[in-house]
Amino acid sequence: MRVQIPFGEGALVAELPDRTATIRPEAGARLAAVPDLAAEVRRALEQPLDGPRVRDRVGAGALVLIAFDDPTVMCFAPLRQMVIRQLLADLEEAGVRRDDISFMCANSLHRKSRVDELRVILGDELVDEFGPQISCHDAEDAEQLVYLGQTPGGYDVELNRQVVENDLTIYVNAAHNRGFSGGWKSVCVGLSTYRSIRHHHSPDGMSMSLAHNPMHAMLDEMGALTETKVRQPVFKVDTLLASPFEVARVIAGSVGATRRAAIEMLSTTMPARRNLAGEKFDVVIYGVPDWSPYAIFAAMNPLLTLVSSGLGYLGGTAQAIGRPGCSVILATPCPNQWDRVHHPSYPLVWEEVLSETRDPYKIQADYAERYLADPELVQKYRDEFAFHPVHAILATYPLKRLQHFGQVYVAGAVDPQVVGHLGFVPTPTLEEAVEMAQADHGDDCRIAYVAPPAAFSTH
Repeated sequence: MRVQIPFGEGALVAELPDRTATIRPEAGARLAAVPDLAAEVRRALEQPLDGPRVRDRVGAGALVLIAFDDPTVMCFAPLRQMVIRQLLADLEEAGVRRDDISFMCANSLHRKSRVDELRVILGDELVDEFGPQISCHDAEDAEQLVYLGQTPGGYDVELNRQVVENDLTIYVNAAHNRGFSGGWKSVCVGLSTYRSIRHHHSPDGMSMSLAHNPMHAMLDEMGALTETKVRQPVFKVDTLLASPFEVARVIAGSVGATRRAAIEMLSTTMPARRNLAGEKFDVVIYGVPDWSPYAIFAAMNPLLTLVSSGLGYLGGTAQAIGRPGCSVILATPCPNQWDRVHHPSYPLVWEEVLSETRDPYKIQADYAERYLADPELVQKYRDEFAFHPVHAILATYPLKRLQHFGQVYVAGAVDPQVVGHLGFVPTPTLEEAVEMAQADHGDDCRIAYVAPPAAFSTH
């Protein structure tokens, strides 16, 4: 059985045993692209799922915040700028002055965007017209943050001050990644701080499930508290994609209503991963492309490649279809390279933390606060377009999957020592990795190859 597997910036061709099953995580019917994006945006804003239209919510003198997904949310269609243009027309009709509208990139603990990067996602016209009114959220700017208190479940809620004090917050979501993004995650993560984020961005908290998602259960509780503190409910614009370049549906209304509608539509196209195969496998194989939502306008590194993407975003399917103790084979060149401008804390976590432990619970308990409080790294986040230092700690949490996996093999890595640093086994070729895994599980072991999914996003 010959397959072409994602491999860094390209692909490799490998020979797998004929009995290998091919698993496709996106096995459902794909959503169709809308023929006229502008018309779809107008329809959504004119017909919100619940509550009044934007122009019926505010009037002259109102202060309005338009927040939008940062570039880690991979939508290459002109969705953000098109929605914002229509919102501006609606606000103008309502009597809201242009000077009373602010725009905020909801980058959370991700790095802030440079002006030329904002031009890519917003377009030149919006940036030229509203430049001084466009900002990136700063999760360390104490004067611009408001602590709202704790939810009944004990979750702290801290948000950007504008969400609370402006007359209306509108959030423009640009894509969904299974059940991971959308909903209150947009606001209560994108415009929040580690004080709030730590509750659900934990080894046990993050989830991509469409149904019974524990992360979104926490976020819904945070959102309920937020709604009691803001001047009026957040107006949400959610987006479902047909592909990274094509929009399938735009939905507007309350945060809860738009998420429910989005999840209902996604459920028709994305079967639960535990139902992808009628059996469990001893060996699971997949490729890791040279891409991550956290490397947009930046470069990959071993922590992103092997842990965040390899075990995290791509490892969910492997855990769902693999038996406890299964072998996992990743195909990636994974060079020993680090983007020290955008990811300055990542090589430090790689050397200082992962040299000591691969236990994500210990990492969270012993190292998160240390990196959170590093003044030099925090300053790089605030002023030099770096990821927040604690983000590299969050990137280690997919190591939890090692509780389910047995041996992890990495085929084709250019530097075997990089792979060995995590206790993974490097092999020159994929075929050699399969032979070693078969030696572990027996010649008749069940093998699965996971075909690559479409590009994925975060908020």
